[in-house]
Amino acid sequence: MTQQVDDRRNSEATMFGRTAEAEQRARRTAGMESRRDQVLTTKVGLCIPAGLAFEEWEQAGRQLSGLLNSSSWWLGDWLVYGKDHYADRYELGIRAAGLQYQTLRNYAWVSRRFDVNRRRHALSFQHHAELASLHADEQETWLDRAERRKWSTKQLRQALRAEREGAAPQPESGAATRRLAVPDNRLQWWHKAAAQAGTDLGEWVMATLDAAAEQVLKETDRPLALE
Repeated sequence: MTQQVDDRRNSEATMFGRTAEAEQRARRTAGMESRRDQVLTTKVGLCIPAGLAFEEWEQAGRQLSGLLNSSSWWLGDWLVYGKDHYADRYELGIRAAGLQYQTLRNYAWVSRRFDVNRRRHALSFQHHAELASLHADEQETWLDRAERRKWSTKQLRQALRAEREGAAPQPESGAATRRLAVPDNRLQWWHKAAAQAGTDLGEWVMATLDAAAEQVLKETDRPLALE
């Protein structure tokens, strides 16, 4: 990805949307002429030039999407490192950076579940998040399927649900349904936490319980068994 920092008016800007052909044209052009086909990012928005070619607009979208996906991994790895190296101070760093701990916690949990060498470049962070609660061998199987079939996150989630429902034994007639009684105020609290984590309530509850179970089992030296 071609990048360029624009220091005008003390604001940072990154150049997007430059195809190889556009880059060659820019090199042959001097001064402000070389900026006409650039999409610049600033802290408060995009600066998109008039008459931008569709191919360059599309390329800018691809690059922005890549940055968004990568940033989830970056933040997750950043928090993991902080927790591992600055156990008594890392929360101060989070507050100083102006970041939401609940969101970072979700990123960090997924990052811990996938070493860097197991992360698939062709799949998004959310693809990995859908599989984070599975055993490593199951994760690899589903990552292979999602990558080979070019599934969206929604398609991966649907495939997971379909397999679970198909493999689950049918309940016997008259079998009791297990329910958990949750006070309204606690449920509202959980909804708020899930919203801050950028996920829906069901996914947040599953991720939180899985993370808690993993921690408890590690502390008691019992093997982790997730279904």
